[in-house]
Amino acid sequence: QVQLVESGGGLVQPGGSLRLSCAASGIDFSRKTMGWYRQAPGKERELVARISSVFETKYGDSVKGRFTISRDNAKDTVFLQMNSLKPEDTAVYYCCYTNDLYVPSHWGKGTLVTVSS
Repeated sequence: QVQLVESGGGLVQPGGSLRLSCAASGIDFSRKTMGWYRQAPGKERELVARISSVFETKYGDSVKGRFTISRDNAKDTVFLQMNSLKPEDTAVYYCCYTNDLYVPSHWGKGTLVTVSS
């Protein structure tokens, strides 16, 4: 059974940092491209970042230079380090893995990030 379990969300002030984690099970993790997407109220889900099995990364334009995606294949876990957070980063953040065309194949349940003073 495939499971992706996100953690690390919460309330943070503008300019602050958070680190999200996504623990995977039931998949051959090291061979998967893993991704983080987010969905704000009233908006479509959008790519935040993804990391391939060979550690190639891609970021959404709005988070470049502020967010960093990484993975630990020994722990079947992908991380999202979020720095210099802005109110517009407020969203539910979802972990996923993708197919070979980078289309998400399976989603976690999400973790809420709220950036507010």
